[in-house]
Formats: sequence, C-alpha cells, structure tokens
Amino acid sequence: MIEINASGGGRFEARGSYVRAKRVGDHVFVAGTTAIEPSGRLHAPDDMTKQTEYVFGRIEAALGDVGASLADVVRTRAYVTDLSLAGQYIDVHGAVFAGILPVATAVQAGLTVPGMVVEVEVDAIVRTQPD
Repeated sequence: MIEINASGGGRFEARGSYVRAKRVGDHVFVAGTTAIEPSGRLHAPDDMTKQTEYVFGRIEAALGDVGASLADVVRTRAYVTDLSLAGQYIDVHGAVFAGILPVATAVQAGLTVPGMVVEVEVDAIVRTQPD
C-alpha cells in the first residue's frame, strides 16, 4: 500500500508532529492550510479572495507532492473568520473546482493570526496510480 507524507514547511508541523499532506493508498488528506507565506508573513491580510486563491495554490502543491491533484478532491472544509465574507470564498472555490464538484462545508471560526480570514482542508481520492 502506498503511504506518502509531505511537509509544507508550516510553523507548527514539527512541533505538532503532523504533515501538510498524507496519502494512504488512494486516500489523501491535506491539513488545514492558511495564507502564511514561506517568509512567515501573512499573504493579503483581511482579503478573503486573495487569501483563498493563495491557499488553494498551496493545497494544489501539497496534493502534487503526494501524487494527487485538485481533480481528485472529494471534500473541502473552510474555516472563515466572518461568514459575511463567505460569498468571496465560494466564488474562488467555484472557479478552482469547476467541473470537479467536491462536497463542501464552511464554518465561522477564530484563526491564529490577525488578518487571517480563511483556512481550508481537503480530502481526496486518487483515481489513478502514480508513475
């Protein structure tokens, strides 16, 4: 059985003993992903659209690290600081997942950095085997 772990270099990964993405067989799980850049700076503070685009880019990279893609995503979960901004989130989600149609959930939650407005986790099922 395939088992692959991929670190995203997140600030809590080593301390919390977790990875950004984990593939077990055909199942892939991507941890909650935010708009913290590699420099440690928050990308586009308070901007739901730009943070969501950035987050989905990070998630796409994490999926690729374990042999999956956005096309394999079957579930998304978003944690947003203000549900009045959910429309901006869903517009980006709709563009990213057009034709893929994962199930989706969004809830209002407090996040760890002022200006951070969204965190997303995804689950995927890989329908093809890696080369």
